Amino acid sequence: MSEHYLLFLNRAYSFSILKPLQSAIQQRGGKAAWFLHDLDPSQLKSDDHLLHSVDEVKSFNPRAVFVPGNWVPDFFPGIKVQIFHGFGIEKKGHFVIRGHFDLYCTHGPLTTKPFQSLAERHGYFRAIETGWPKMDNLMQFDRTEITSKREQIGKPIVLYAPTFSSSLCSAPALQGAIQELSRQGSYHWLVKFHPLMHEDMVRQFREMAHQHLEFIEDPDIIPCLHMADVLLTDTSSVVSEFLLLNKPVVTFRTLMPADHLIDFEEADELEKKIELAFKQPDAVMAAARKFVRQMHPYSDGRSSERVLAATDSFIDQNEGKLKSKPLNLYRKLQIRRRMQYYHWK
Repeated sequence: MSEHYLLFLNRAYSFSILKPLQSAIQQRGGKAAWFLHDLDPSQLKSDDHLLHSVDEVKSFNPRAVFVPGNWVPDFFPGIKVQIFHGFGIEKKGHFVIRGHFDLYCTHGPLTTKPFQSLAERHGYFRAIETGWPKMDNLMQFDRTEITSKREQIGKPIVLYAPTFSSSLCSAPALQGAIQELSRQGSYHWLVKFHPLMHEDMVRQFREMAHQHLEFIEDPDIIPCLHMADVLLTDTSSVVSEFLLLNKPVVTFRTLMPADHLIDFEEADELEKKIELAFKQPDAVMAAARKFVRQMHPYSDGRSSERVLAATDSFIDQNEGKLKSKPLNLYRKLQIRRRMQYYHWK
């Protein structure tokens, strides 16, 4: 009998995180099923296995539930595996332990060491370094179509991909500067917003679109990462994704200034910083490569396989050896309300 695994998500941008994991499960002869909480299933294929109820999940009986978010129903069968929705170690809550998960699959030393320390302290979960499944698609991406489009554009490309958080988002401050610089026509601009970006800001940038500024509607950012020569952002986990491709990043008032970033504080510095990024300063790029080795040292496109191996190892080695999870009654009740499921057995 094939092994069953559940892919649980509640954000549209998480499909690209879990689809490589689905492929890895199928390649090893297992069966993957999806459970979507308040999501349109249009990003799934017709032959993908979609479950619609808790009863269906229980009948499917997964040995593990993979989650790129920060909560998961405790009443689902199987161990609960945290995959993470991004690299954002600078974001509030990234290292918060909520008592939902049995296994944390970390991306690289910068996350592995803190989570392993937390695992030792709490005693009811483990942390194993695997790399991030989403990066399998980034590393294995077929650039044929992208290469053709780049040739059609015929000029350097800047990707603007800010975070959605109102306290960190650069869009209000940079909107005017981006509009002015894009109209000069020296570069082609791709604007890719996070799905949670405020609707008014999305509308304003969409209305700015012209022959040198393209607003991207596709929820998958990976094609944009390959298209662009330079990334402009703020405090966003997309920084690490772009740096994995050995390309320069410009940030506006980032919370995490570092040698591998070209950061600036005032909107009128934008053009100068973009020009600097296109020169790929040796010191910046060397620092970027060093950072990548700590954040996500895997470039083989096989992180999903490592996640499955880590899951197998956890199940084989830790059954009955860990402390019980905290009772977590309030959080469990919150989840039951979200799921409209009130059975306790």
